[in-house]
Amino acid sequence: MISVTCHKLQFGITGLDLVSCGCSSNSSIRRFPARNPAKRVFRSAVGGRKLACCRPDICRCRVVSTKTSESLLNEAAPGTLPVMEVKNELKSPISVTNLFEVVADDLLTLNNNLRSIVGAENPVLMSAAEQIFSAGGKRMRPALVFLVSRATAEIVGLKELTPEHRRLAEIIEMIHTASLIHDDVLDESDMRRGKETVHQLYGTRVAVLAGDFMFAQSSWYLANLENLEIIKLISQVIKDFASGEIKQASSLFDCDVELDEYLIKSYYKTASLIAASSKGAAIFSGVNSDVSEQMYQFGKNLGLSFQVVDDILDFTQSAEQLGKPAGSDLAKGNLTAPVIFALETEPELRDIIESEFCETDSLEKAIELVKRCGGIDRARNLAKEKADIAIQSLNGLPQSSFRLALEGMVKYNLERID
Repeated sequence: MISVTCHKLQFGITGLDLVSCGCSSNSSIRRFPARNPAKRVFRSAVGGRKLACCRPDICRCRVVSTKTSESLLNEAAPGTLPVMEVKNELKSPISVTNLFEVVADDLLTLNNNLRSIVGAENPVLMSAAEQIFSAGGKRMRPALVFLVSRATAEIVGLKELTPEHRRLAEIIEMIHTASLIHDDVLDESDMRRGKETVHQLYGTRVAVLAGDFMFAQSSWYLANLENLEIIKLISQVIKDFASGEIKQASSLFDCDVELDEYLIKSYYKTASLIAASSKGAAIFSGVNSDVSEQMYQFGKNLGLSFQVVDDILDFTQSAEQLGKPAGSDLAKGNLTAPVIFALETEPELRDIIESEFCETDSLEKAIELVKRCGGIDRARNLAKEKADIAIQSLNGLPQSSFRLALEGMVKYNLERID
């Protein structure tokens, strides 16, 4: 997003009070209803720009354009604009709410649609799904679909999202939810995001059926998109989920597991869905294959970075913060990046893990060894490395609020471990 700081300056003489700082515009303006009475949004018909007037306590206006900051400033006639400070920045700490504000209406529509397409005719399964839908998730994956959709749509001049874009976001959230339900069964997890899991509340049988039903329902809607490339892309994700679980189950307590194997498993379990979501959104925007491949690389590396950060937090956060016991992956023999790095320098850690924590307090000792041997720091560097690749993959997109939000998702993820 191009942030234009306005120091109580007037751009025109219409006298239309856009914000409490006193800004006004002489553009042809159409008024749209605001979601928040403290914020008014106006869309200017000049140059494809949107003038967003912020809350009354913030004296700043933002101009969002599909053009670069240089072309935006150069197209102004001499003397028509006062001297302005142009910024392209994200303030820390980054808020998910602020990041997704540009697609807030899209997410609201998605939330309403999910309850109807999951299947109201199956009240038990719907109730099970609701347990996940209402468990405090941030809807990051469908938000990613909407952000990539709108960012790539600007390349081809698409003014609004297609029904296919919106259906894709719903399918992605259904697949993600189904995978969470099954993951909790396989991991025998009693808590997720601080709430009881589906199988804890309804039993393993209902949980498995609920996950199966959502996978089937998402596949049905996927087939109805009638786009073979998308069908292949998303179907592969479901296959990857199973491959990741098998790969993880076959390497529990294996201290010889290598970093590349960990990254492949992380791709299967996490990054595959995010990569396919990003590429699918770009395909429905109608961009060329180079751009859709860049979006795939963005999603893949964001997903890998996200998984590494999650694995770091398993060692650095409390049970209250995690919504599950700290060190739970290690306790189950799932060796993640921090452990793999620590094993390279600490032979005692290998002995503890291979004993499967049979001695009292051995898990706590193993966690302390991982922290002391630099495993956390090296994993943090790995997360940043993947994040850098993700950011670079966005270079083909025009500057916009949507691209800035995509960059913000990468930076928000890293802020979780700063």
